[in-house]
Amino acid sequence: MSARRPVVGFPCDRRVVGGHHPFHMVGEKYITAVRDGSDALPLLIPVLEPALAIDDILGAVDGFLFTGSPSNVSPALYGGPAPREGVMQDEHRDATTIPLLKAAIAAGKPVLCICRGFQELNVAFGGTLYQHVQEVPGRMDHRERKDAPIEEQYSPAHPVTVQDGGLLARLAPERSFAVNSLHSQGVDSLAPPLHADAIAPDGQIEAVSMPGAKGFLLGVQWHPEWAWDSNVVSRAIYKAFGEALKS
Repeated sequence: MSARRPVVGFPCDRRVVGGHHPFHMVGEKYITAVRDGSDALPLLIPVLEPALAIDDILGAVDGFLFTGSPSNVSPALYGGPAPREGVMQDEHRDATTIPLLKAAIAAGKPVLCICRGFQELNVAFGGTLYQHVQEVPGRMDHRERKDAPIEEQYSPAHPVTVQDGGLLARLAPERSFAVNSLHSQGVDSLAPPLHADAIAPDGQIEAVSMPGAKGFLLGVQWHPEWAWDSNVVSRAIYKAFGEALKS
């Protein structure tokens, strides 16, 4: 009999489709990267109201991936100004992910956070966010060109420099490498328990870990799930996440 594959929980986005019908969804690229890159079984977690019981979720999965999303983390959670009109919010997701992140990390569950998930991680532990990084003096425009072909949107956009003392320094074969960039929100003040693992040329924090975490914990602002198998850093991240799930 073969060993059971570890189960990875993916908290969903909640979207209203057709004007009336709520759907709970996760992008396929995140799901397949974990299935193939981490050799794990993906399990989608709906973000209901009221939220599912955290203990029930923790008992059902071996680790978590908190995905990217077109929606922003609610600024009410970190004392930021109200969002601008037309900026997508997902408070159902926030209500599940923020407490779930804290509980999963306290329990030592392996956790990988990408883009919005990276931002959720910072907010969950007391950090703040820029809602529009491109408007911050000295910062680059980290957004993708939405009119460009998808392959161009996810192509390398800028380098990051790996900082000593974090998890990424143990995983990445190089101290500098290029990443894609598809975000408007970004870390402002870093949450006290987190360590800045990688920095963009403009000083924007692009990856974090937590030295005091009981288990694997990595957050990245870029999208390693995109064409993960052709990128040496992405392969290393998903492999390490999979090994942590099995340990």
